Amino acid sequence: AAASALAFPLVGGAQPKPVKIGVIHPVTGALAYSGQQCREGVMMAIEDVNKMGGIKSLGGAKIEALLGDAQSTPQAGAAEVEKMNEAGVSAIVGAFASAICLATTQAAAKYNLPHVVDVGVADQIVERGLKNTFRFGPGYKKCAEVAVANLHVLNTSAGKPARTVMIIHEESLFGTGTANLLARELPGYGYEVKEIVKHANPTRDFNNIVLRMKQVNPDIVIPANYYNEYALLVRTMQQQKVTPKAIYSVLGGAASSYKFVKEFPDAANGIIDCNHWFNPRDKRSLELKKRVEAKGLFFSYEVFMAYTAMRLLGDAIERAKSTDRAAIIDALNKSTFSDHIMPYGTTQFVNGQNMGAQPLMTQVVKGDIKVIVPRDYREVEPVFPLKG
Repeated sequence: AAASALAFPLVGGAQPKPVKIGVIHPVTGALAYSGQQCREGVMMAIEDVNKMGGIKSLGGAKIEALLGDAQSTPQAGAAEVEKMNEAGVSAIVGAFASAICLATTQAAAKYNLPHVVDVGVADQIVERGLKNTFRFGPGYKKCAEVAVANLHVLNTSAGKPARTVMIIHEESLFGTGTANLLARELPGYGYEVKEIVKHANPTRDFNNIVLRMKQVNPDIVIPANYYNEYALLVRTMQQQKVTPKAIYSVLGGAASSYKFVKEFPDAANGIIDCNHWFNPRDKRSLELKKRVEAKGLFFSYEVFMAYTAMRLLGDAIERAKSTDRAAIIDALNKSTFSDHIMPYGTTQFVNGQNMGAQPLMTQVVKGDIKVIVPRDYREVEPVFPLKG
């Protein structure tokens, strides 16, 4: 009896406590598709970490996800953080949209709760001095600079056929911020920004905007919006036979989307995008893509950005050897995470921003999405301009 009494606590204590992670995304509302894709990416990463033995420095502790729905609004996202904190999570991953990420990171900062941003490109997210906030991917300033510089190279190589630009953007922090950056950068390269048009989320009719586009007749159209509006805008352009020399996206919501390419191949053909993209030379990228597609899903940037964000957090917890929030924040600050499928340099966080992150330039070619810039990752030669 004494032996069994002694043995019981050992058996009971053999399984370490799970590491609770809050997973917050807009899985309902206007951004539901992207939010659901992000959630899937995080859950696949958690599945992989757990299959590989969990957090080994914590005795093989498994990661346990607490799922939250930001309902496509910043207020709901912040409310989910409050619930997650009460539930005792060690960290949060999320929350896709810039405006939501701005709210969730701020709410999490009150509790020194580590928050890894999976997508949110607005640079304000990492420019407020929040010690709890980390973004693995590039922000919109970096993306806009890369996009404009590469546009100039492509245009110059083609004999400078494009001189005028029209920007169409969604109304929130992401679209407005991106449009403002582009409007500031483009004139320095000799482009005239003829018009900047803002639209609401959601927008279900782009006929008037495309009619205006016909009047302005820009050489290049630059959309900056989420998936539904992007797809509808480009389809409306196709229906009204508006064919600029290039549709050149910066963080285009559908431009680098296999879903868009499959559903609307003619409208998508030739579109160039500067966006989050995986390393096409890493075979693990293609393996993950196959797994996602086997679930009947598209391998969108939301999936692989959220997947990688969770893997980054898992690596930090492994090195922290603790579920303590301050220890995880310290580990993230010291991160040199390299076991990933993104085309990044060494992970080095400065004020919460990974300085090694970069976007890639892609183009839709023959029903597929291919990297065109930089040369290190190039799969096909760019086609520019599409017309003329």
